[in-house]
Amino acid sequence: MGRFLQIAGLAIGLAGLVLQFCISVPASMEAGRGLFGSIIFVLSFFTILTNIGAVLVYTSLLSPSGYAWLPAFAGTRMRAGIAASLALVFIIYATVLARLWQPQGLFLLCDVLLHYVTPVLFVLWWLIAGADGRTRWSDISWWVLYPIAYLIYALARAPLAGEVPYPFLDVAKNGAASVAISAAAITGLFLVLCVVAVLADHGAARTKASSVR
Repeated sequence: MGRFLQIAGLAIGLAGLVLQFCISVPASMEAGRGLFGSIIFVLSFFTILTNIGAVLVYTSLLSPSGYAWLPAFAGTRMRAGIAASLALVFIIYATVLARLWQPQGLFLLCDVLLHYVTPVLFVLWWLIAGADGRTRWSDISWWVLYPIAYLIYALARAPLAGEVPYPFLDVAKNGAASVAISAAAITGLFLVLCVVAVLADHGAARTKASSVR
């Protein structure tokens, strides 16, 4: 089951990312951005970056012998961090962003794949085959660097690019206080998900160990 979820997650994740780039880059260029600017625009979304991370985790473990093709993404702590990040993607989109626009056609398909399907597949795969009980509470301090670094990047890029990837990060429109509250709330939610990830990792390992006995 774990191997099936890994292959399915990799195939769907790659398909969603490739399709997203194929439709978003031309649409971005039609909106006035150049090719390079359009690629950077697509890569400025937390969803895209996190799904790329998930694909790299899957790819790192493709070898039947367990050899890590991409060692940096094969580690148990990286898997747990990506699982928490994808859970954040799912929750924020489902509760906040989905109501802000109504994508159609291929854009709707990409939204469903990258915000719902790939997070669910990855978390299921991780619980079944990727969790091994080796995460530590101190890992949370490393995992949280990812959304914080992303936030710094998005806010620093905003005045230069004249745009933000997500409306709740728009300081010019919402004000610095509102953005700070949104950022703090999302960071707090991510920390909760990290705690759940550590507990789930240890719980999944105990369940696997008891089933072997």
